[in-house]
Amino acid sequence: MSIGSFVFMLHSHLPFYRKAGMWPFGEENLYECMAETYIPLLNAIGELHDQGIKAKLTVGITPILAEQLNDEHLKEGFVKYLDSRILSVTGDLSRYPNDSVAHSQHLEYLAKFYFNWFTGIKECFLNKYNKDLIGAFRKFQDLECIEITTSGATHGFSPLLGTDTNLNAQFKVGVESYKKLFGRKPRGAWLPECAYRPGYEATSPEGKKYYRPAVEVFLQNNGIEYFFVESHQIEGGVSVGSRRSIGIYGNIEYIPLPVREATGLDTYEAYYLPEAQVAVMGRNHEGGYQVWSASDGYPGDGCYREFHKKDDKSGMHYWRLTSPTADLGDKMLYDPVLAMSKINENSDHYVNVLYHRLNDHKMATGKDGLLMVSFDTELFGHWWFEGVEFIKQVIIKLDKYQKDVVKRQTASEYLDENPPSTAAALPESSWGQGGHFWVWQNHQTEWMWPIIHSAEKRISQIVGNYSTIPDDNVLHRALNQLARENLLLQSSDWPFLVTTWQARDYAIERFRQHQENFERLAAMIENHCVDQAYLESLESVNNPFANIDYRVYTEIKEGTLPQNEAGLAPLYT
Repeated sequence: MSIGSFVFMLHSHLPFYRKAGMWPFGEENLYECMAETYIPLLNAIGELHDQGIKAKLTVGITPILAEQLNDEHLKEGFVKYLDSRILSVTGDLSRYPNDSVAHSQHLEYLAKFYFNWFTGIKECFLNKYNKDLIGAFRKFQDLECIEITTSGATHGFSPLLGTDTNLNAQFKVGVESYKKLFGRKPRGAWLPECAYRPGYEATSPEGKKYYRPAVEVFLQNNGIEYFFVESHQIEGGVSVGSRRSIGIYGNIEYIPLPVREATGLDTYEAYYLPEAQVAVMGRNHEGGYQVWSASDGYPGDGCYREFHKKDDKSGMHYWRLTSPTADLGDKMLYDPVLAMSKINENSDHYVNVLYHRLNDHKMATGKDGLLMVSFDTELFGHWWFEGVEFIKQVIIKLDKYQKDVVKRQTASEYLDENPPSTAAALPESSWGQGGHFWVWQNHQTEWMWPIIHSAEKRISQIVGNYSTIPDDNVLHRALNQLARENLLLQSSDWPFLVTTWQARDYAIERFRQHQENFERLAAMIENHCVDQAYLESLESVNNPFANIDYRVYTEIKEGTLPQNEAGLAPLYT
C-alpha cells in the first residue's frame, strides 16, 4: 500500500578555510561543524545501522569540503580545537556551583553536559573514526546506508562563469576528487547555490555567434545523472528564498524580481532536462519549510539551544531560545532533557506531515509521489543543536510506522525505480532571494566578476601552450597550482559573504588573495621564470585536489564538448 517515496537530502558545504584564519572566520568554523554536525551525523547513521535500519540519506559533500575533511593539517587542528573546548568547560566546572551566581547548580549541570559531550566527540574522532571522517562516510555508502553526491569543485556559481571550459572544469575536478576519496563515480550532484541556466546563443569578442549549452550538458559530460533544485524552479511562482530561514541565510536584503508564471508542474516527480538525459528533483516546499523556517519551523522552538548567546569566559552555549522575541539578556538556561522531549514531539509531527503530503497526492492523482526535501547539513547540529537527533528520530519512526507506506530511498534508488517520463524547462534561477542571481551578482559584488572572467580566459590561454605535460617539474607544478588558484577564486562563497555582510571583509580579503596568487603565478609562467620558493608557499597553503591536471582547461573549446567517460557523442557543436 505504498503512497510514495521520501528522499532526505543533506547538502554539506563550507568555504576553503585551510590556513586562512581561525576565528571568527576560518578554520574554527570547520571544526565547529565537524564537532556539532558531521561526527554526530555519522554517529546517528551508525547507530541506526546497528539497529538494523539503513538511514537512506542522500548526503552531498562538496569536493572542497571533502578535501578539507581529508587534510592532515585540519585533522590535527580539530584535535587541538576539541582540547581547547574541553579545557574551557573544565574551567567552568571549577567555577560552579557558586552561591554568588544565580542558578549555579544548573550551570554546573550544563558544564558537565558539555564536558561529556566534547570528550565523547573527541573519542569518536580519534578511536571510532581514526581521524578519517571521509573514510567513515565512504564505509556507510558502501553499506548502502547513504548515498554521497558531489558538486562543483569549489562551489563556483555555474551560470555566471564566463566560459564553457571553466564551467566544465568545476565539475570535472569535482568528480575526480570524489572518485579518489570515495572509490567510485558519483551519480548525483548539488548545483552550487541551486543555480541553473538553460542554453543560449552567445557572441564571442570577435562577433562570432556560438551556442552555450545548459548546465545539465556539463553534468552529463562528467557522468552526473541527476541534481536538485528549489520548488519554485520547477513550479514557478515566488521563490521561497524570500522568506527568513534558520542559519546563515536569514539576513539578506530582499530584491524582488518579476513573479514567474506557474508552470503546471509539481515536485512530486522527477523530470528530465531538455538538453541532456539528466534528471532533476525539486524540493517539496511544505516538507522543507516545516524545518528550515525561522518563524514557523521546528528549530525556532523556545526549548532548543540558543546559538548566538555564549558564556563570556568559556564560550559555552548555556541558554535556550526561550522565545523569538527574547533579548539575549532574557534567555533562560538550556535544558537538554526538555529539548529531547521536544524533538520527540517534532519528529512525530514531521512524520505525520510527510505521510499526509504523500497521501493527499496519491488520493488526488492515484499515483505514488516523490517527496524530496533538501537542507544544508550544517543546519542540523551546528545551527540547530538538536537537529541530528531529529533526523534520527524521523528515520526510526518512518521505519517503524510507515515502512510499507512511505518508501525511504536515496535519490538514485528513487530514480532507478521511477525514471522520469517528462521533461521540464527550467529558467535562470537559484535558491537566492528573488529566485535569481542577485545574491551573487549585485552592486556590492559586480566588481568581482570581471576579475573571475579575466582569469578564466587567461588560464585557457596559458595552458593552451602546454597540451603535453612539460618535463620541467617546477613548471608542471606551477600550472597545476594555477588551476587550483583559479578554482578557489571562483568560489561562490566570496560574493555570498559580501552580500550578506556575514564576513564581508574576510571574503574580500580571501578573494583578493586568490586573485593575487593567480595573477602573480600566471605572470611567472608567461615569463618562463617560476619562483620555486613562492610556488612552494602557495602549495603549502592552497593544496586541495592533489591530483589535479591543469589540462582540464585544454579539454574543450568554446562551442564544443568532448566525449564523456560513457562514450557519449558531443551533445552540441
